[in-house]
Amino acid sequence: MGKLSGYLRLMRPINCLMMGFAVIVGAALASPDALNTLWQNLVYGFVTGFMLTAASMAINDYYDREIDAINEPNRPIPSGLIKPKEALIFSLISTAIGFAASYLTDTAYLLCLVTAIIAWIVSVAYTTVGKRSGLVGNFLVSACVAVPFIYGSIVIADEVKRSVLLFALMAFLSITGREVTKGIVDVQGDRRQNVKTVALRYGEKKAAVGASLFYLSAVSLSPIPWLLNIVSFWFIPFVVVTDFGLAASSFMLIKDYSRENARKIKNIVLLWGFFGLLAFLLGVLP
Repeated sequence: MGKLSGYLRLMRPINCLMMGFAVIVGAALASPDALNTLWQNLVYGFVTGFMLTAASMAINDYYDREIDAINEPNRPIPSGLIKPKEALIFSLISTAIGFAASYLTDTAYLLCLVTAIIAWIVSVAYTTVGKRSGLVGNFLVSACVAVPFIYGSIVIADEVKRSVLLFALMAFLSITGREVTKGIVDVQGDRRQNVKTVALRYGEKKAAVGASLFYLSAVSLSPIPWLLNIVSFWFIPFVVVTDFGLAASSFMLIKDYSRENARKIKNIVLLWGFFGLLAFLLGVLP
């Protein structure tokens, strides 16, 4: 049971579910009328987003095991619950399942498989090289989060709709803010590993301001779908919760940019992201 718990913690199920749902949201936004007829594509798309995220989380912890021994000693690998080799094997198996699902989604043109492979390459590039580059690495993470929306559009419509790009941009900005916030939390371990985060380069206060600007930039884009009439009324209540949460988180982070508070903000931003996903999904369903 302890081993199973370790693998679950390694894959971050909440993150995996959010990426799987992001694929569905991207598909719903691109072509809501096709959801019923192409439901198999949605299932395969969800599996692809879920499993590739699990793979990404596992390989991230594999490469971060020395940093996590300082910053997050209770994580599965530094705690000894999961061996590094086991995490790497788990990542490879998850990747294979994700690629298989993407192939089954579109066996004719392989556009889904190609997109999944590109997303995987970006994820690995971040973990192995980009992470130590600071803000560039943050952008790579955000791209990995934004891609599922785009992937969902391809799954259902065989193209990337402009409306989907708008939602992907909002996700990109909010996740970049979260990654900059995470840099405040990880200052001690990052300093030893020479990870050039915004917090290490410019200090925790400026990092808090920078993260807040990214959060608020995402908030500023939220009225556009309503103004362009591409969402229904049900988009509003959920996006209001998201906007209020991100704005409040920004205020709290600037007021208190300690490691402990930054950790709280980093975690709660995932909740606001979930409400954002609900807003997108309910707003485009017929």
